[in-house]
Amino acid sequence: MGQILKLDPKDTNRCFGCGGANDAGMKLAFVLDFDDRRARGRFILGPNYAGGGGFAHGGIIAVVLDEAMGKLSRLAQEQAVTAEMNIEFRKPVPVDKEIVVEGWQEEEKGRNRFRVAEIRDPQGNLLARGKGRFVVVKQSHFTEAGAAKAIS
Repeated sequence: MGQILKLDPKDTNRCFGCGGANDAGMKLAFVLDFDDRRARGRFILGPNYAGGGGFAHGGIIAVVLDEAMGKLSRLAQEQAVTAEMNIEFRKPVPVDKEIVVEGWQEEEKGRNRFRVAEIRDPQGNLLARGKGRFVVVKQSHFTEAGAAKAIS
């Protein structure tokens, strides 16, 4: 088996999606697979993240997909921010059953990273897909904006 890195929420990180220091946050944990070059997670979202009809709110689906794509920056030990994201909502995403998310990078052009993430049910049915363009930035991008504590 290759190198696997478990990315648990840090109690110093206030990120809504993956931070451990945000009481209202999702506290999503991922596994980074260096051989497959993929980020993966398995979650039961819970009723706090429901939208209409009792399924996951579209904004929450966006957060999960964005987090999966964003974690890929760790593979290259770089920091990148979301510049664009498009989401295809295929089927309702349950909040009371396990979902599986997986993200990977398809292309790299200069500072741009083109990534995809998908949410599936445990049987492999596609529920949602996100495609994003991430831009590599320096740490000063965060510190100049006063956000260093939020991402540490």
